[in-house]
Amino acid sequence: MSKYLIATAALCAFAASANAESVRMSVGSYNLNNLPFPVAESLGFYEEEGLDVTTENFAQGGSKVLQALVAGSTDVAVGFYDHTIQMQSQGKHVVGFIQLARNSGLVLAGTNDTDFDPEKPETIKGKRVGITSPGSSSDFFIRYYLKQHGLTDNDVSIIGVGSGAAAVAALQQGKIDLLVNYDPAATIVVERGLGKILIDARSDEGAKAVYGGIYPTSVLYANQDYIDANPEVIQKVTNATVKALHWMNEHSAEEIVEQLPDDFVSGDKQTYIKAVEAAKAIFSTDGKFVPDDLETPLAVLKSFNEAVGKATIDLNTTYTNKFVEAAAQSAAN
Repeated sequence: MSKYLIATAALCAFAASANAESVRMSVGSYNLNNLPFPVAESLGFYEEEGLDVTTENFAQGGSKVLQALVAGSTDVAVGFYDHTIQMQSQGKHVVGFIQLARNSGLVLAGTNDTDFDPEKPETIKGKRVGITSPGSSSDFFIRYYLKQHGLTDNDVSIIGVGSGAAAVAALQQGKIDLLVNYDPAATIVVERGLGKILIDARSDEGAKAVYGGIYPTSVLYANQDYIDANPEVIQKVTNATVKALHWMNEHSAEEIVEQLPDDFVSGDKQTYIKAVEAAKAIFSTDGKFVPDDLETPLAVLKSFNEAVGKATIDLNTTYTNKFVEAAAQSAAN
């Protein structure tokens, strides 16, 4: 390539960067429910849309991201849909605008010698249960399980242990007896022989057994005020993320992992590929919310969250499909 062409390309790249619209995006953890976000980032889809994304990974769980969004220190959250319901009960208008994971992806794992038997729920009494963080969807999972079986959170100790390697280490080191978490932690626990999965909500059948229905999880959400003020940014974020969902649906787990930076991959690569393969079924292929499925997280929250239980929740205002529909229309033209 001539020096002139190299210089021209550099100037174009600089101009594109200079004209890019800034958006701050925060993620609660790099569990696999959130995988379409780093895939979109790694493949350059946000950049292609003319966005300059600043990413913050809180690692402790989705509740920390929610706090950042409400405080105004981030623009778009990569978190779980049920937080939009939670916020509505507190008089705050947080809206999901693209669904990443259409199902839970959560498992409850225990050590190999655990005496907890899901068929005998009372055997969970006295156990130390690891979750990602208080107020997270893993927290909702265990509290709902307890509630459904006539137990309370006083019957166990619920401990925040994060996700990924940190969560696995907590189980391995005996800091907890049971772990409620996502892939890759779920697959790592089994592949390393550290424990076994006792309740599996990654499949549709498993989710229905645990929750009574499909439980949408990871979404991109933002404050309604931000969406109203920045519809073009939201549309570009949506366009890029829909591309990532389509790309993931058309590629193997191995090809997906190849696109990720090394520091994103928890554990050894082959185990991580197995984790992605196990999680593929939970991902949305088009990013659309299914209204009937949203009833499940509402029912779960109402069962133990007093604020949600007392509030009149309008699910129609917790999500919008208009940006996803616009992205599909644009792609078709």
